[in-house]
Amino acid sequence: MGDTTQRVLSLLNLLQQRPVWTGTELAERLGVTTRSVRRDVERLRALGYPVRAEHGTGGGYQLGAGKALPPLLLDDEEAVAVAVSLRLAAGGTVAGLGEAAVRSLAKLDQVLPARLRAEVKGVIDATVSLDSPVTVVDADVLVALARAIRTPERATFDYTKASGDHGERRVEPYRLVAAARRWYLMAWDLDRDDWRTFRLDRMTAARGTGWRFKPRDAPDAVEFIRASITQAPYRFVAKVRIEASAHEVAQFVPSTMAVLEPDGDGGAILTTGADDLDYVAYHVVRLGWPVTVIEPPELRDAMRRLGERLTAASS
Repeated sequence: MGDTTQRVLSLLNLLQQRPVWTGTELAERLGVTTRSVRRDVERLRALGYPVRAEHGTGGGYQLGAGKALPPLLLDDEEAVAVAVSLRLAAGGTVAGLGEAAVRSLAKLDQVLPARLRAEVKGVIDATVSLDSPVTVVDADVLVALARAIRTPERATFDYTKASGDHGERRVEPYRLVAAARRWYLMAWDLDRDDWRTFRLDRMTAARGTGWRFKPRDAPDAVEFIRASITQAPYRFVAKVRIEASAHEVAQFVPSTMAVLEPDGDGGAILTTGADDLDYVAYHVVRLGWPVTVIEPPELRDAMRRLGERLTAASS
């Protein structure tokens, strides 16, 4: 049984290396008869692999596209190339990396042999980027957190706050979200007994603890992090009604800068945070639509000051 399983995996590996193989070629490579090749092809088909067989000149066995992606068998060079590409993307040197790519990186890193892991690290250490489109993060941090989320298990990491304060954080990690050219973690902070948002570029030494946890009822990760980065860090939370649809306003206001909600017929509520309300007044007015201030009252004063300055400048 062991020899058969190994041979079937070897057959799958060969079928992934080039488009078409004849039965004779496969038999020679595997050291078996063509009858054994036919039986192993049937075993692959029984496992859901769409192996096609075409007769005649130019025909042979071919691995076709199926309903699901089969496991890919990679040689050493291919595994290193894929791991390097994913790590460069996860670290911020490739734009547009989604959460699916991070999950792929975590899975590959989990099974990568130590000798290849060292080779990947060597390539990464020797690689620099002239202009990174996103804030660079440590790919090892991404991998560790992605694994902890999948398990799920508690994690710890060293964290530096915006104020410069440094310390270890213990969390139950839930989701990784890419936003505002940065990576964020939404997690339950075990020491503060509440949900928190953490920037990955401020983390080091992230690691799973091995302690499993039962997932809690969690808020929507995207909405939670959006609110955290657009409102929570600021002195004021401003809310205005704009006489335009949320879809129209969204074309000019990034989701990482404000939260937009539809309001009535053709209106939208914009909520954002700021330490300087004059800044909010300027950017809201420059959108060009009629605006009604909802809160705070200080924003009305900022709007009035802006109007006076514009009137004085135009006189």
